[in-house]
This record gives sequence, C-alpha cells and structure tokens, in this order.
Amino acid sequence: MSSLTSLTLKAALDGLADKSFSSEELTKAHVDVVAAAKPLNAFILETPDKAIEMAKASDARRARGEAGALDGAPLGIKDLFCTEGVRSTACSNILGNFVPTYESTVTANLWRDGAVMLGKLNLDEFAMGSSNETSAFGPVVNPWRSEGSNAKLTPGGSSGGSAAAVAADLCLGATATDTGGSIRQPAAFTGTVGIKPTYGRCSRWGVVAFASSLDQAGPIAKTVEDAAILLKSMSGHDPKDSTSLDIETPDFPSFVGKSVKGLRIGIPKEYRVDGMPPEIEKLWEQGIAWLKEAGCEIVEVSLPHTKYALPAYYIVAPAEASSNLARYDGMRFGLREPGGNLTETYENTRAAGFGAEVKRRILIGTYVLSAGYYDAYYVKALKVRRRIADDFDQAFQKVDALLTPTAPSAAFGLGENADDPVAMYLNDIFTVTVNLAGLPGMSIPAGVDAGGLPLGLQLIGKALDEGTLFSLGGAIEKAADFKAKPAKWW
Repeated sequence: MSSLTSLTLKAALDGLADKSFSSEELTKAHVDVVAAAKPLNAFILETPDKAIEMAKASDARRARGEAGALDGAPLGIKDLFCTEGVRSTACSNILGNFVPTYESTVTANLWRDGAVMLGKLNLDEFAMGSSNETSAFGPVVNPWRSEGSNAKLTPGGSSGGSAAAVAADLCLGATATDTGGSIRQPAAFTGTVGIKPTYGRCSRWGVVAFASSLDQAGPIAKTVEDAAILLKSMSGHDPKDSTSLDIETPDFPSFVGKSVKGLRIGIPKEYRVDGMPPEIEKLWEQGIAWLKEAGCEIVEVSLPHTKYALPAYYIVAPAEASSNLARYDGMRFGLREPGGNLTETYENTRAAGFGAEVKRRILIGTYVLSAGYYDAYYVKALKVRRRIADDFDQAFQKVDALLTPTAPSAAFGLGENADDPVAMYLNDIFTVTVNLAGLPGMSIPAGVDAGGLPLGLQLIGKALDEGTLFSLGGAIEKAADFKAKPAKWW
C-alpha cells in the first residue's frame, strides 16, 4: 500500500470519497512509512494506535454519510501544538513529559473536520532556530541530498520536522508555525508548499508561545491546493485568543486555478542583496517571467526599511520570548531541578531545561527590556516595525502581491552554521518582514540548484488576501511543474 503515501491530500480525499480505499488502509500505509523513517528524526512521538482508532471512526462516519472536509486524512502535528492526552514538549527538556489536558484550537479544528493524527513532529526548541538543530530530540535530517554527496542537510527551521515529513511522504500534510519564516524557509528547503496566513487568521490558543505578536500557525503541504484545503480547516475565529480575527474564512481551495491575468506584481528592489547566489537571482527572474506569461503586470516597488527588518526582529522576538518563557520555573509543570532555596530551584531548573539558543534569546530579550536599554532598543525596534508595515501599505496601493525569493540559499549542511548565530539568523532575511507586518506569505517550490536541491519563490500578499496568493501560487506551481522528489535513502 506504499503507493497510497505518495498521494496528494486532494487525491487521497477523492480516493476516500469514491471508496477506492479506506481511511484505515491509508492510515496504516502512513503508519508503516513513519515507523521506517527513523533516520530522518522527523517524528518525535508516533501515535499509531490513536491514528488507527481515528481512521476507523472516520470510516464509520463516511459510511453514515457524515464525512468532514478532511475525513480520514493522516496528518503530522508540530510539537508546538498542545494535543489533549498526547505529550507536547515544544522540543524542550524544560517541558519534560508534559501531557496537556486540552487541545489547541487549530488541531481541534482539524479533528472536527475528520483528520487523523500520526504523531508529533520535531522542531527547533520553542521554535527558536532556522535549521532544526536546537531541538532537545536532536536535529531533523532533510530527506533531500545534494547530487553525489551523502552529507546530511538541514530541512530548515523551526518547522523542520513538518517539512521533512511532508517531503518524504510520511504524512499528507502537517501543521507548522511561522514567527520569522519558520513555515516558508523549511518549505523552500524541502520542495514543499508552506503558507503563513495573516496574523490572527489561525488561533494561537494552545500553541506554545515564542513571540506572541509574530507567531502564526499555518500548513506545510505537497501542493498549493493541499495547503488551501488545510488552511481552510485550520482557520477561524476563536474567542479564547484575543488576537484571533472575527471574520469569515474564505473558501481557499476555490482560488487555486483562478486566472491571475491583470494582477500587478511588485518586485522589491531591496531584496536584491549583496552576495545572493546567481541561481537564486535566476530563479527569481524565471518566476517574474512565469507570472508575465500568465498575464500579470510586473512593477518594481521599494520597501526602504527592509534592511532594518532583521535587527528589529531579533530585538522584538527575543523580548517577547523572555517574557513568555518566564512561566517555565519548575513550579507548576515540566522539569524541576532541586535547589537550596526558591531562587536556586529556578536557576537550576532553567539551566538544565533550556538549550543554548533559547538561553541566548532569553538573555538578549531580557537585556533589551531592561531599564537602561528599553527605549534604546525595544521601543526603537517597535518604531522600525511600524515603518516596515507602512512600506508594505504604500507598495500595496500600487500592486496586488509581491514576488521574492524565499531563502538566500538552498538547504545547507547540518552543523554548517551552528557556531555562527548571525549566519543562521541571515536565513530569515527575506521572510521576517512579513511577520513584522502581520501579512500572509507563501513559499512555492520552483526549481533546483546545481546540486539538485529544491529552491522556493515567496509570494507576499495584502492582509487577509490569502486568496490572491493561492491563485498566484497555483500559476507558479503550474508553470514550474516541480516534480522532483528526494531519492529514498532512509
């Protein structure tokens, strides 16, 4: 039944609907490939019994004519989403064996629509990282390899487990989160489609917080249509999240395949950065040509504050992280290390529980929020953030969407940037502006580099205009005709 795992989500749902196979058969096929894919380290907790149980319940619903939009589809869940009765750790030792007594709103929406959970996926600890190397469970290995090399590559981060699992056909789709590029960069590195919706489109309730004003959930999928199907289920207003938008969720799949003729596409001149590999530049030009052929008008735009985005992001995000992570003190849940007094218990627990990158960001965040530096760093970063949002507002008066590269390179080797945090942070150079402005952004696989590794193009849309991104993404997907798959070595 392994051919079942190579299906797209849409094809699998169609097959279930016309009774070509049952959810139980589909789920068993996925459970088997997940069990055999240990070398990828994408899943950190497999839930085969729960998956089969959910699949049987789905088959029963379908037999009664009560199938939901995702009924019977096996998905992977990033371990940042709390799942009732199933260990949820954010890939940090400090959460230990934490088992939530509640379900995140996003996953609850997926189960409401009949999806099946295969297990929990690896990520950078507390979603802090661009290579999935900061996880307490060890790094995820990208299923792709460069031609003629056996070197292990990063799948990107923080949603590396989600991207690797989808690319390796371990699940039909996966939940992910994006704080500064953590859906789009891994999608680009693994030849998958990832969309970060508008801030507030998906509820953050029950998602372990990193930087609350930037975090947003979204899907990683095999195709643009699959991403649209998943996002439709994941979205919706949630009174439990004060930042959740009280608006109707559009029928995202209906936008895929729509004509894009007449749309104006902005090309930000500031994204042509020094030292950008020629193959990224070439792919970008190719993307522009594809959209021209589809009837779009290409317009050069300026986003003058782009060069300040990365420094502003790496002040705002750690500041919010230092505040959010103060709750991990060993008192109420998770790890507790003994100490001679309360302060020592706090210190010992946090020293043992947090990894090096999380400690680094907590220290940076605490520093920029401290009395002498709050105005000099944090307040200034918030002002820059406002200017970046204004740049986008002005650009979107002239254009309907923007086209840029997703990442400055293809996937790099595990350990390659581990000792240089600044080099690692530069991976987010094209993606962080979108989070700072709260806009939707999507990565579509559009080509390969000289070593056969996937490269992605990024579309950035107006707030709440994911529909246009799905139409444009569909046009790029059709033109690129990206069919490459990683050769199975695991």
